[in-house]
Formats: sequence, C-alpha cells, structure tokens
Amino acid sequence: MNSALQVHIFDTEKEITNFMVEKWKEICDESIALKGRFSVALSGGKTPTALYRELASARCALPWGRTHIFLVDERFVPYTHRDSNFGMISGFLNPAGIPFENLHPMPTDGPTPEISADRYEHGLRVFFRQPQEGIPEFDLVILGLGDDGHTASLFPGNPALKESKRLVAVVPEGPVHKRLTLTLPVINKAKSIIFLVLGKSKAAMLKRVLRGKDTSLPAALVKPEHGDLLLVADREAASEL
Repeated sequence: MNSALQVHIFDTEKEITNFMVEKWKEICDESIALKGRFSVALSGGKTPTALYRELASARCALPWGRTHIFLVDERFVPYTHRDSNFGMISGFLNPAGIPFENLHPMPTDGPTPEISADRYEHGLRVFFRQPQEGIPEFDLVILGLGDDGHTASLFPGNPALKESKRLVAVVPEGPVHKRLTLTLPVINKAKSIIFLVLGKSKAAMLKRVLRGKDTSLPAALVKPEHGDLLLVADREAASEL
C-alpha cells in the first residue's frame, strides 16, 4: 500500500455496507458510461457477506445485465462445496437476477489446478481482449486481509507473489485446499481496489500492512499502477492505527 491510500473508518456494519454499495454504484456507473460494461473481481470469506446480500436486495437497482462478476481467488473444490467462494458469492447474488453468462467462476472441474488456471487465464484474455503479454484492467477488485497478511490467495512466502507474467497462479499449499488466485500484476492493474477489513483480530496486521515496509506481507504489495486504493474498516480493525 502507498500514500495514495484513501482510508474510511466506520462505527457499524450498516454504515460500511451503505458506503460500499454507493462506491460500487459510482464505479459501476462510470465504467458503463465509458465502456458499456462493469467488471469486478470479488473475494470470498465472511467479511463481505453483508455487502453481497445488500447488493442483491430489492433496494439496490443495479445494472446486472451489464455487470460481470469474476473471482479474486478460489479453492479447488466443486462449486457445491461449503468452501467454494463461487458457491458462496453466487448464493448471495443469484436473487438479484444477474445473467448466468455474466458470472465468470474460476473452473474447478478440470483434472488439475494448473489446467484450470490456464482456462481462467485464457477466459480473461478473451473477455478483456488482451494479447498474450497484456494485463487485463478490472474496474473494481474487492480484497480482504488475512491475519497473516495474505490477500486473495497470495500467502507469505508463496512463489505466486513473484509471478510477473501469469494472470492466474496455482497455490499448492493453502491451509486446506489447493487454490487458484489472480496475481499481483492483475490486481495492481485495476482501476479501483478496495480492502474491506473488519474485526479486532485484524488490527495488528492492518497496522503492519499500512506501514508498507514489510514486503513479506502480500497485502503490502498491493500498489495500483494508476488506480484508486481504498481501505474500508470498522473501528475494531482500525483500533491500532
């Protein structure tokens, strides 16, 4: 992270959700006005569930027909598995009526994670019309922060952190399952990146990440090339700042 970081701290989950929805709408409207579509990469986990539930609610009149949902990372498990990020995210967003073709899950039905990573990378290049050496530009990437400083499925010490050419990497030694993850070049190319960090358990790590001096922490390596970087946190997560 860098000095261009915009920090937003709130007292309640409702305030955070309202802010995130408004920011989503703002970025979405601007992207559709410029390009005719809005591309966003989402993270799994418990932290963003209130946001996803609100986005899909009847209160949010969003242009889902022009919104394309991708994943930041995924465990190499079937979509029906309880640990599947896509299973969780689609479960929240399906009531919104988003077209099936606008959902772009990381494939986990291939024979190996490596083949699945190749398939997702190819799909990204086709969607964004990027040549082999190009890096796609998401309109928005929503990230979380792990207690160990990881973000996406980029864990401390993992070789995927040094990947400079691949768009999608395999993480063979996740806590439980093998994983697929967008790489740092893709994340840092995004027009907007939002870290959503909640809870007292994240306070010490968030302080370390924001110092920006410990390059062993994957979250500290998120530095957009040209885009906006926002931190949205509750008082507990920000208690040591």
